Amino acid sequence: MANNNEEFCKDYFELKAQEASYFDFIRIFYSSNLDKRNFFDASIGVTSTIRGFRRRWLIFISIVLQRLLFWFKNPMENLGSFIELLQNYPSFNGGFIQLFFNILQVYINNIFHRTIVGKVVRPQKSSEKFKSMIGNLDLRVELDKKIKTGDLRYNRHVSIMAAKLSYENEALNKTVIQQHWQMHFLGLHNFWNAYEEQYSTQAIMFQDKIEDPNLIVVAFRGTSPFNANAWITDIDLSWYEPEGLGKIHAGFMKALGLQKPIGWPKHINQEAQEQNNSNSKEFAYYKIREELKKILSKNDKAKFIVTGHSLGGALAILFASILIFHEEEWLLDKLEGVYTFGQPRVGDEQFGKFMMEKLKKFDVKYYRYVYCNDMVPRLPYDDKTLFFKHFGSCLFYNSLYCGKVLEEEPNKNYFSLLWVLPKVLNAVFELIRSFILPWIKGNDYKQSWSEIIFRMVGLIIPGLSAHGPVDYVNLTRLGTNLHLPQSQEGLKQD
Repeated sequence: MANNNEEFCKDYFELKAQEASYFDFIRIFYSSNLDKRNFFDASIGVTSTIRGFRRRWLIFISIVLQRLLFWFKNPMENLGSFIELLQNYPSFNGGFIQLFFNILQVYINNIFHRTIVGKVVRPQKSSEKFKSMIGNLDLRVELDKKIKTGDLRYNRHVSIMAAKLSYENEALNKTVIQQHWQMHFLGLHNFWNAYEEQYSTQAIMFQDKIEDPNLIVVAFRGTSPFNANAWITDIDLSWYEPEGLGKIHAGFMKALGLQKPIGWPKHINQEAQEQNNSNSKEFAYYKIREELKKILSKNDKAKFIVTGHSLGGALAILFASILIFHEEEWLLDKLEGVYTFGQPRVGDEQFGKFMMEKLKKFDVKYYRYVYCNDMVPRLPYDDKTLFFKHFGSCLFYNSLYCGKVLEEEPNKNYFSLLWVLPKVLNAVFELIRSFILPWIKGNDYKQSWSEIIFRMVGLIIPGLSAHGPVDYVNLTRLGTNLHLPQSQEGLKQD
């Protein structure tokens, strides 16, 4: 099939799930001419590597799940909005008890036509009081006062709190950063995706001081629980192979600002913007790079970190990789580190080798945190030849928040039958721990009713609740300090 990516890569593999017919679901397993199907687009030679039942089964699963998510996109969005509203009603009405009395007063007014003062306040999504579903899973907004600047835990703790905050609206971001953290809010950005022709990527930026900042933080928003588009991106197996970089997840590159059809030019010219119909729109990589140069040029001593949870973690390390690809040495010298939490796989083994070599050359620090049975770091599927692999060390924490430095997280592909029972038992322990931890560590570790329900869902889908922000925040506060191995010499210890 025709490829519109030939200008920036010779090898590519694209799944177009929405174009797959019901018969195509069957053809995946036996067809020798997949490249002639509408749902499949790959460069010459790639099709020949897709042999054997296992790989075709993985393609089948990816397409089916993408189609299901696409079909349920609107219901998921509506359900997510409804749940968020329910979660926010108590905070907008003075708590559960006051909400009950407000509802009771409205009921009395309607039945008896009384004029008792009182009404139920409907949550406003643009309000500084409104929290996203992620924010309601973990209600904490304060930084841990025990973790001071200079503490080995400080940057990782600020990183996960920023990654968690990136899910929220602009008003809440500004309030938390300026009033609670006493830092300077630089803005919440909404970025354009030229391939999807919609705004699909969000990131917040802030700095520790208004004048002469020491640290600037960039935090990419991750996958929201009921955002079908984001989950489709996570499970998609499509990749492009820009020359010299290796295979990289196509969806993540598009979300970061990949230019159609020219890839990653160092600078966007007018012609490219016109071709992408984006004259007045901003792309994540290019806008953030521009803002960082502007801010950092005013203070030679300032550094910046890039972080993200879930999909946001993938965008964070990919942002660093494109800086490396463009040899932005001045910016890379000021990059203190990339901190990711529950990050999915971004590229193949070749990409990993490229990144490890360049990370060492440019002295860029990369910390990839994985909590216990979190399912997202096990996606997309790990496969040397065709699919994706993590690179660098995994800073792995179990359900007791005891950490180890591993080459790869245990049960790297999540779906092993041998791990089903251990994961369910661990999910039971995590639910019980929700009630015990506040007694041991204090009220700061008391979990919301939304998180308790999420833990219960985790009994059915073990690894789902482990992906939430609560445990990642906890491991930065309670977890052991880990040091990267000597093989990553040049990467600053955490």
